[in-house]
Amino acid sequence: MSRLLFLAVLLYSLVLIGLLLVSGKVLLLVIPLVVYLGVALFYGPEPLQLEVSRTLSGDRIVDGSQLQVELTIHNQGGWLEEVIIRDRPPAQLTVLEGETAALTSLAPGEQVTLHYVLDGRRGYYDFGAVEIIASDRFGLFRQRMAAAAIGKKQFFVLPKVIKLKRIDIRPRQTKVYAGSIPARVGGSGVEFFGVREYVAGDPLRHINWQANARHAEQFHTNEFEQERVADVGLILDARKRSNHCAETDALFDYSIQAAAALAEAFLNQGNRVGLLQYGDFLGWTFPGYGKAQKEKLLQTLARARVGDSMVFDRLTYLPTRLFPPRSQIILVSPLIKDDLPFLKQIRGRGYQLIVVSPDPVAFARTRLGGDKPAIEIAFRLARLERALLLKQLRQAGIFTIDWPVSTPFEQTVGAALGGLPVWSRNA
Repeated sequence: MSRLLFLAVLLYSLVLIGLLLVSGKVLLLVIPLVVYLGVALFYGPEPLQLEVSRTLSGDRIVDGSQLQVELTIHNQGGWLEEVIIRDRPPAQLTVLEGETAALTSLAPGEQVTLHYVLDGRRGYYDFGAVEIIASDRFGLFRQRMAAAAIGKKQFFVLPKVIKLKRIDIRPRQTKVYAGSIPARVGGSGVEFFGVREYVAGDPLRHINWQANARHAEQFHTNEFEQERVADVGLILDARKRSNHCAETDALFDYSIQAAAALAEAFLNQGNRVGLLQYGDFLGWTFPGYGKAQKEKLLQTLARARVGDSMVFDRLTYLPTRLFPPRSQIILVSPLIKDDLPFLKQIRGRGYQLIVVSPDPVAFARTRLGGDKPAIEIAFRLARLERALLLKQLRQAGIFTIDWPVSTPFEQTVGAALGGLPVWSRNA
């Protein structure tokens, strides 16, 4: 029951009792209450005329950094005796400093400003309306409003991108533009490709004098392998059944980390990169180049969540036709045994396939702990099952990177894709 309703019931009760008992003493008790009500009515809040604005330190921050928020309320109306202000930052974020609420009074033309600092996990967030309650000192008369603040109210917390050194891939088909990927075609480049007859206009520094000495009747020159850009398709496995662990999104966050690092590395090499999120729905980011594409991919990864779907429960329905024929596909997934047949099909369709797999067994072992013999036996069996799956993938010609997430990703992928000769992979 509100204070005003309680006071009204009390007044009517005293008046009724005084009249029934014909008692002046009882009626005299009504006078202080009427004065109390009159003072509250006189000093009650006037109609709210407030301008609310919110300023963010940025509309995108990186996971682990901080967002500074400044909320300003300007009173364009009359005197407000008591004002409660409550801002509504996204519930998933943590307030590190400052306050999101205040109790104050506002004179005409006066303004009040709230400062606070937020920190939170990867995602896309939206501020809610600002709740404002104005009342008299006694709390009898109140006016409420939910004000939409002027200024940006949405922002991204982008995944942190790990810087990778050069990544060597060998897709079966490249594009016509110059890049850093060997194209299996002779021309200008840095890697030796073969020897051919000299043609007028060839650089003199490429003449093969040893071949000329053996074949005096012909003139020979060295030919180098052209380096071009390629189409790279990233597939992010967001299925709940493959990312199931002690914590819902904890293992999936490592997949996000790997996808973000690989996307930036391939874009920096000049390649065209697209992203397919495969989980409770199909999220397709069209292939593109450069910094604008990097921003699109990071925003997509910021929104990514693990989900369930009866349709996309298996990789069978993964639409590989979205990717150009004979291009490079990289699947980021913890893997389950049901995935093996379809991955073989992708390989058989002419795509160059690399699987980057965060190790769910080692991850779960560190999270669950426990020294019971039954738990240890269960994890040994899980490790054997995973080792068999990885072996079958490699036997099928699928280059597979087993990533224990306790090891830095740049170290794992650098050893797998940064130092091996290209002919040793699934060429």
